[in-house]
Amino acid sequence: MGDLTNENSNIPPCKYEYLDHTADVQLHAWGETLQEAFEQCGMAMFGYMTDLETVEINQSYDITAQADDLLGLLYHFLDELLFMFSAEPFLIAKKVKILEFDEENFKITARAFGEEFQLGKHPQGTEVKAITYSAMQIHTPPKTERPEVFVIIDI
Repeated sequence: MGDLTNENSNIPPCKYEYLDHTADVQLHAWGETLQEAFEQCGMAMFGYMTDLETVEINQSYDITAQADDLLGLLYHFLDELLFMFSAEPFLIAKKVKILEFDEENFKITARAFGEEFQLGKHPQGTEVKAITYSAMQIHTPPKTERPEVFVIIDI
């Protein structure tokens, strides 16, 4: 684990929102690039679990995701982040940075920055049970002005 002091001062601006959905919640994230939209979608998921303002960056954890197509890549990317939270190291991420984003071979390597989730310190938001493929969408220019993704999470 390297020096993480610079990571706290380099938190990206929020580029996501929550949309109402019948029994679940839909994450809508966007960015200047598709990579940033994926990162923001990961942040949206963690932001639904707790108030990210209470999360400090004192550790990092690397994940990889691979799939057969872009929708599968988004699904597996979020699923790996959810697993990281749900099992050792129980990391709640304040920031997610994709280090490798291979759109041709559908592979992501990413690093999550945050700390172990602690009930007394972090307000308990809504538990995310699973990522779903239901109504999952990825839009890129010229169809849209900016890359954006929509994901329904099971809560």
